[in-house]
Amino acid sequence: MAKSTWYLTTPIYYPSDRLHIGHAYTTVAADALARYHRLIGQSVWFVTGSDEHGQKIQRRAEEKGVSAQDFVDDIVGQIKDPLWKRLAISYDDFIRTTQTRHHRVVQAFFHTLQERGDIYKGVYEGWYCLPCETFWTQTKVGSGNCPDCGRPVERVRQQSYFFRLSAYQDRMRQYILDHPEFIQPPTRRNEMLAFLDEGLEDLSISRTGLNWGIPVPGDPEHVIYVWFDALLNYLTAVGYASDPEKFHATWPPDLQLVGKEIVRFHAIIWPIMLMAHGLALPRQVFGHGWLLIGDTKMSKSRGNAVDPLDLIDRYGVDAVRYYLLREVPFGADGSYTEDALVLRTNVDLANDLGNLLHRTVAMIGRFLQGSVALPPTAHPDRVLVREARRVAAAVGRKMDEHNLSEALVEVGQLVRAANRQIEVTQPWNLAKAGRTDALHTVLFDLAETLRVISVFLTPFLVEAPARLRAQLGLHTPVADWGETTFGSGPGRYSVHPGLPLFPRIERDTAPSAEAPTETESVSLEVFEQLKLAVATIVAAEPVAGADRLLKILVDDGERTRTVVSGIRAHYAPETLIGKQVVLVKNLRPQKIRGIVSEGMLLAASQGNALTLVAPEAAIAAGARVQ
Repeated sequence: MAKSTWYLTTPIYYPSDRLHIGHAYTTVAADALARYHRLIGQSVWFVTGSDEHGQKIQRRAEEKGVSAQDFVDDIVGQIKDPLWKRLAISYDDFIRTTQTRHHRVVQAFFHTLQERGDIYKGVYEGWYCLPCETFWTQTKVGSGNCPDCGRPVERVRQQSYFFRLSAYQDRMRQYILDHPEFIQPPTRRNEMLAFLDEGLEDLSISRTGLNWGIPVPGDPEHVIYVWFDALLNYLTAVGYASDPEKFHATWPPDLQLVGKEIVRFHAIIWPIMLMAHGLALPRQVFGHGWLLIGDTKMSKSRGNAVDPLDLIDRYGVDAVRYYLLREVPFGADGSYTEDALVLRTNVDLANDLGNLLHRTVAMIGRFLQGSVALPPTAHPDRVLVREARRVAAAVGRKMDEHNLSEALVEVGQLVRAANRQIEVTQPWNLAKAGRTDALHTVLFDLAETLRVISVFLTPFLVEAPARLRAQLGLHTPVADWGETTFGSGPGRYSVHPGLPLFPRIERDTAPSAEAPTETESVSLEVFEQLKLAVATIVAAEPVAGADRLLKILVDDGERTRTVVSGIRAHYAPETLIGKQVVLVKNLRPQKIRGIVSEGMLLAASQGNALTLVAPEAAIAAGARVQ
């Protein structure tokens, strides 16, 4: 039977504590891809789950005074409901390594490798990191701390079963070279090749003195190493050794999403296990970056973890999902801040998308009694028709490349193009002048564009697309990706105004001398703390992966400094060279998309219009503004 199912996995999460927003990032990304592939007509098998064995779990349970099973049952229950349920994760299977079906797979797989001579018994002496559940040699440990997490390691000497990892080193390296798509992004592939070049040692795959795990077949004093056990979940979830028909229709995985810290297990150890067994390797392992707090990896042990349920309570599921998928370039690290979540929600979802829907529905109601159809005189080559077609092709490419952030950038460009059309065509003036056909054409195109946008957003957002469609008079869910074609919607839209799609978020801030309220007077002394000066722009370029940002170099009369400014939608970089602007010189530097921004350019805005504040006549750079 030929493979017919697109198979997608996340790592299975270790339930030693509640999951944080970094875990949610991986799973929401996988969910968006699963939803997209269903929309393009593929049969999808999307698997996530929990990795529940190991010494760390056993110790945590003992500290809590409960059995290991009760300990993991409680945390896994919180993962499935409320966390994955509230994030609307559409998984097809949730695998738990404590399930009987998984025990059978692990023992059968272990036995097969043992019979083939790839597992042997010996003595392990070396270092073990309990938090990472990872064995390390002396050369890797160096100063006595784990190379991955930096925490102290334990010296271990005990009888162990070993997997002949070293025997497959050359074959694994050649496979990576022959299949450049196997490990993505390319930086991860290069890291894995470098790791292989250091040489592989046989892997200790059992422990003694531990009762929380899967026993070695025929030798119950040994428990199978938690990582060896956990990686086999991907076989369990597709019926390995139990459902041949399902297995052949689904195996191998098309995409395995993992955090970059566990790429080594998934791109070296896991494929070698499959090689030894004679099974096909995953088509791609994608190691995405971390969600950082400042420059630090998020984790419970560091005390900087963010609970996604708290964010959903405050901002809603779609705002959280959108932020995670839009803000972080997939494959790279991203910095989390709640301010950035609020800004992204207010600008992209409330101001741009929400305002577009509100204005379109309001104008159809006001000028056309709530109903609009495309007039026979409408020319087929219209701005939004062309832009919607371009964006449809671009979004499809980005999704096929797993480039979720860039796909949403493209959708945002269509939203802004529609907003620009309102300003350019001015439907209120068309209505006033009695230009009925032109008015119908403009408003129909806006409604049709919004319908197309609802299809684009369906993989990413779980509530807003249906609410958007309801205001357009569409009460059926998106059926397939073909609905992104402009003109494939209904011939007439009968609108139904509703609540704002994304109400603007107003953050509560306590008044202070440094941050006065809008109604509070500011003393001259406070104002003079700002150092405002004229600066000349000497260079400007787009910030990669950020549709609103420009990296601008300005001469402030003393030196050249870098400013990151959100004016890309209003100014082409080349038009800024030589322009004089007003610069806030003493603004605290902050890192934006990995670039240190050392000031702010003053600008005036009204609605969708924005213009930089500039001196009336040329003046020397560095001149004080007062």
